[in-house]
Amino acid sequence: MWLRSCGFDNGGAIPSRYTCDGENMSPSLTWGDVPVGARSLAIVLVDPDAPHGAFYHWAVYDIMATTSGLAEAASASASLAQGVNDFRKVGYGGPCPPHGDRPHHYRLRLLALSRDKLELSPRPSCRMVERTARGSLLEEATVVGLYFR
Repeated sequence: MWLRSCGFDNGGAIPSRYTCDGENMSPSLTWGDVPVGARSLAIVLVDPDAPHGAFYHWAVYDIMATTSGLAEAASASASLAQGVNDFRKVGYGGPCPPHGDRPHHYRLRLLALSRDKLELSPRPSCRMVERTARGSLLEEATVVGLYFR
């Protein structure tokens, strides 16, 4: 399975439009080679370099396995099942590291799952989405973007 961002290259700089310094919108994503047996997909965006440990910026879940991507700013859609990020908001919260800090590595992960829907409470945290998805994980793909201020 593979995952690509149309907004930045794997290992490359994340344009400010996808961050708190710009339009703070989710980048477009494409993926393929979803494993046979996958019944749904989830996406998780985490900054493992945050000062107080992993910081969750976004989680989308219950995506149909036949889907091949998300458009730019898809996080603004009310039809997406999204978790509550560590900014305490539902949806996407773009990279926003402390000023003057070293570059942070933002890991976007696509998770192929063996079940149709994750059984979650209303407004689950992004951490809960990830934790619940791990129980039915078949395969994952990652894209990493760098950002610093």
